Amino acid sequence: MNRAALLILADGRFPAGGHAHSGGAEPAVAAGRITDASTLEEFCRGRLHTAGLVAAALAAAAATGHDPLALDQAADARTPVAALRNTARKLGRQMMRAARATWPSAELDTLAAALPRGAHQPVVLGVAARSAGLDPLDAAYAAVYETISGPATATVRLLSLDPFDASTVLARLAPELDRVAAAATASAQRVAEEGVDALPAASAPLLDISAQQHATLPARLFAS
Repeated sequence: MNRAALLILADGRFPAGGHAHSGGAEPAVAAGRITDASTLEEFCRGRLHTAGLVAAALAAAAATGHDPLALDQAADARTPVAALRNTARKLGRQMMRAARATWPSAELDTLAAALPRGAHQPVVLGVAARSAGLDPLDAAYAAVYETISGPATATVRLLSLDPFDASTVLARLAPELDRVAAAATASAQRVAEEGVDALPAASAPLLDISAQQHATLPARLFAS
């Protein structure tokens, strides 16, 4: 196992396209739901236990070696709005490019050929983690960290929030991140016997609605 690869995969400077996306923070700021560090923490906590849990489970299942095409269909079923499906596949394409350049593997090549328009990003993340020699829990950690670090970083730009406050939010959420990563990995371990229905399907309707509305805006700082 090459555990140091996790640092590369989770690094915000890894060229996987995440810097262009706010994870729903931009519409939340516009609507007044994020105004400071306290409300950012509430937003990130909600995102962690819904979208983060689902993404982490998909990534862990892909890192385990389960069929990525079946997992991609499961991701589609858990992403009810077109805006978020489009974003997930766009980020998946970018993650695929970065992963194939960094950790070339036949599994990445096969997935890229099967879904040239892009697989869902968590699925690609899981296959990338597997190609990098990481285990399913590592993949889950990378997914959940991205789920909250993206909005935190975006809020620094959107509100001129003190970066120290944003980092404090991430640190305060760390124990919950541990629990979500562990739960996601446990569900991924059941896929072999129970199929993809073993994976969580937690929903966040307000995130879905906001994402669809945000996608129609003529001017925005972030793609999503």
